[in-house]
Amino acid sequence: MEATVSDERPVREGPATFREVFAQVEYRAVFAASTLSWVGDYIAKAAVTVLVYRETDSVALSAAAFAVSYLPWLVGGPLLATLAERHRYRSVMVTCDLVRMALMLLVAIPGNPPWLILGLLFAATLANPPSQAARSALMPLILTGDRLVVGLSVNASVGQAAQVVGYLIGATIAVVSPTLALLINAATFGASALLVRFGLRNRPSAMSPAHRSHLIRETGQGFQIVFGRPVLRAIAVLVFSAMLFSIVPEGLAAAWAAERTGNGVDTGVAQAVIMAANPVGFILGGLLVGRALSPERRLALMRPLAVLAPLALVPALLDPPPLVVAALAAICGFAVAGLLPMANGLFVRALPDGYRARAFGVMASGMQVIQGLAVLVTGLLAERFPIPLVVGAWSVAGVGLMLLATLTWPSRESVQAAVDQATRDNAARSAAGDPRPRTPADERPGDRGRPSHAVS
Repeated sequence: MEATVSDERPVREGPATFREVFAQVEYRAVFAASTLSWVGDYIAKAAVTVLVYRETDSVALSAAAFAVSYLPWLVGGPLLATLAERHRYRSVMVTCDLVRMALMLLVAIPGNPPWLILGLLFAATLANPPSQAARSALMPLILTGDRLVVGLSVNASVGQAAQVVGYLIGATIAVVSPTLALLINAATFGASALLVRFGLRNRPSAMSPAHRSHLIRETGQGFQIVFGRPVLRAIAVLVFSAMLFSIVPEGLAAAWAAERTGNGVDTGVAQAVIMAANPVGFILGGLLVGRALSPERRLALMRPLAVLAPLALVPALLDPPPLVVAALAAICGFAVAGLLPMANGLFVRALPDGYRARAFGVMASGMQVIQGLAVLVTGLLAERFPIPLVVGAWSVAGVGLMLLATLTWPSRESVQAAVDQATRDNAARSAAGDPRPRTPADERPGDRGRPSHAVS
């Protein structure tokens, strides 16, 4: 999740245009670099998933291969993301790209045993949290106002398009040469490093050495901000709930396709269609909702779309054929795409500036861990129960969870108060020359209505 979101009040002006977003030179550099990295990552992920399932014939192990890239977020995502606050964003992004390029070249060495390949992939993914945190913190500095929300919609939609392309290419290449897929991934990281190095300004770090404390303490402050402030916590719950079920069709696609194909339908094609359906729906939803609708209308649709997302997958209980499964997954992706950019934009408006990278680390880690666990748990359940039953029942639970999240959503007044408080904190911190916003622990009774800055 990019660390950004928009005002809860109705906004009368129309949405920003794609031309306004792409007019920013730095945004174009970030956009191109991210797209290259995404395509390479999904090529490698699809190739490894197919390879493991063919060699082991195990749904659980295939799901584990898909989920391995999520594990680094569990073991150190927020801590690693905090590093982005301590160093220049451009330097963090370039360094992470070069590290991942080197590790992917090692993975591509012929003759590596599967356990070593998975271990190196895990190590390469450890560079994702600081890189993505730095990019997320940069976005509000490059784009402002509704351009930020539209830019996030473009990023999310193109990220999903890269996922479709990566899955299709990866599944195809895996049949011929998994090594080639890994080399392509390494090349995309090298190109991304060049684009970032020469396309972004070298801004100073968000946290100066004089204001650093403990890496663990700084990471803990990121959790305090996200879960200690009611509005940010409500957004986190909504986003995490969406991630819990929308990833499941992709994670189980290999086994689902193998069990349900027949009558001349190729298993590989069925898998690719199921895996690509959610991203395709996400692309359409992100572009249509993000560009065609006004900020006010997007906001009004946010909660209905949150409920629609899991509801779209409930018909899986009827054991439909792969093409129908793909259609259901596409509807789910469309709904999630209409929800996330708006929630993302609102998040940043209510978030003190100096915690953007750390808050992103908390959110992204939660999203990655939840997706990984969802795939692993449903994969294990699918070893004992039919996949359609698992996906359908999981989605029914998702509907209940989303209803609870939307019914407990804070009022417009509460959201606006949180945005105003963040604005006052940012102004006070800027005037005092202190790069750190205060945390909930710094707030004392009676001081919420006046500006202040953190004292650690």
